[in-house]
Amino acid sequence: MSSRLELALASGLDLTTPVSVLGPTPDHDLSALPPDTEVVQPYRPWHDHFAARGFHTVAQSDAPCSDAVVFLPRAKALARAMVAEACRRASGQVVVDGAKTEGIDSLLKDIRKRVVVEGPLSKAHGKIFWFRVDAVDFSDWTPPGDQRVAGFRTAPGVFSADGVDPASALLLAALPKKPGKVIADLGAGWGYLSAGVLAREGVRALHLVEADHVALDCARTNIDDPRASFHWADVLSWQAPERLDCVVMNPPFHTGRAAEPSLGQGFIAAAARNLSGSGQLWMVANRHLPYEAALNERFQQVDEVAGDNRFKVFHASRPRR
Repeated sequence: MSSRLELALASGLDLTTPVSVLGPTPDHDLSALPPDTEVVQPYRPWHDHFAARGFHTVAQSDAPCSDAVVFLPRAKALARAMVAEACRRASGQVVVDGAKTEGIDSLLKDIRKRVVVEGPLSKAHGKIFWFRVDAVDFSDWTPPGDQRVAGFRTAPGVFSADGVDPASALLLAALPKKPGKVIADLGAGWGYLSAGVLAREGVRALHLVEADHVALDCARTNIDDPRASFHWADVLSWQAPERLDCVVMNPPFHTGRAAEPSLGQGFIAAAARNLSGSGQLWMVANRHLPYEAALNERFQQVDEVAGDNRFKVFHASRPRR
């Protein structure tokens, strides 16, 4: 069991079914919760983790529940949105669990201004607390239904929610006039790079592959083009329905706070696996990330074709089999 949730249950917290758990990660052990517990997790690898353990796991939910448990994300706007969602759906109580680095202290302070809080309990550099949802209104924490950046719809918590990512803009500027006929955008986000690709000449099909269901929903809104196909999938295991002429990508390099270069290296392997023998990869990355070795291992030709003091753009061709 997640350590703080286990402490709360041992200290008098009583959960009434049906229970909905919002935002758990594989670090949270939910095995002691009732078997009919609903898990809401829009990030595909983590969604699949809980589904494999027998939980009713969904990317999003509007189903009413008795009690809700919220595991805080790092993004403040998303954390508030999740609390508002939990209060809207629950009829009993809402439990909030988070680390100090995720802003649990400031969120507790803000919630205490509106409702009586039980707990809080401290453990493992974080806190857990809970409150009744009777006569409390958090609707003002619900995000706007049409959050926009440069004309594109975004949402709290998705990558680059508040502005066009400069690395993606740098990559788009470096792309050739005719990048290929069948293309994939790996880690497509809310669709900025894909929209630019579809404006290039000769594109017959574009596959947008994204693990974040919320970001992919934004991309569906942003890209109204019959050539576009949308895949809610883990890039590391995704298999293209046809050989690709080109892959474009601005891969993530962390799921927590620490950099994880293995994520980007996995994206490089996925690109090479899905490209045709003459296929090409266009990729942007933070300059400090060590991707050159992985690129040279997977491709016969690798060149840095653009960049600045923050980012580097690679063009790689002829994947190694």
